[in-house]
Amino acid sequence: MAYKSLFSVLTDTKFIGPVLERGIALARANDAHLDVLCMGVDRTQTGYYYAGANAMVLQESLTRAQEEAQEIEEKVQTRLSKSDIRWGTDTGVAQLADIGRHISAHARFSDLVILPQPYGKDHGAEMEPVMEAALFEGKVPAVILPDGVDMADTPRNITVAWNESNEALTAVRAAIPFLQQADTVRVVVIDPPTHGPNRSDPGGLLSQYLARQGVRAEIDVLSKTLPRVSDVLLRHAKDTEADLIVMGAYGHSRFREAILGGATRYMLEQAEIPVLMAH
Repeated sequence: MAYKSLFSVLTDTKFIGPVLERGIALARANDAHLDVLCMGVDRTQTGYYYAGANAMVLQESLTRAQEEAQEIEEKVQTRLSKSDIRWGTDTGVAQLADIGRHISAHARFSDLVILPQPYGKDHGAEMEPVMEAALFEGKVPAVILPDGVDMADTPRNITVAWNESNEALTAVRAAIPFLQQADTVRVVVIDPPTHGPNRSDPGGLLSQYLARQGVRAEIDVLSKTLPRVSDVLLRHAKDTEADLIVMGAYGHSRFREAILGGATRYMLEQAEIPVLMAH
């Protein structure tokens, strides 16, 4: 298994540099093709205009979105044309509520999606649905890049968040190319259940699976000493100088995580280390 088809979505010019540099480096390291979708987003909310203004405002906002998409594509092509990788670009325009359909149509034919962190200062409202569309509708793993944080071409020290869930196992399988090249892989189990078939050997079956893939993993069993699981995981990753965190995304529903919070959302908000997520 290898990442041969990489994909990214850009909706804002200020994220072009970090995302493209990482995409170029990963494409070069994996002899892969990088496709970039340059999206112009109509962020207006139809239904809240004054009477008679809908058509006029809609046309103006769509025109603005088309101009944004063209500006992004021009800057992307300028950078990629100077690289030594295989690449392609496409443009699109969508309203905020319909952006997921456009993203998933492209993402589903890729091995890995590279995206900027969806939450933070000056991060557009479209960045969250872009990420969710890749994970849920596109069914493809995504590497999330925190602001101002670079990612190694080949991560050498990887932390795997393990909780026996299907989402976590999907993420592990998606990360196998990275895990096989890493020097250190730590499987982190936080507050393992005291009852169940794996209570005496938490993470043991996963370690066996990884060993058969040529990955030698260490098991770190931690107590939940902080209010949130994501806090414990992030602290451990920082203490062990991890280059990448691998974890399942949205073990609970997106609605529940949006309202009540959850490990995925908190991780995406707080991570200072690149995160590979899959659902």
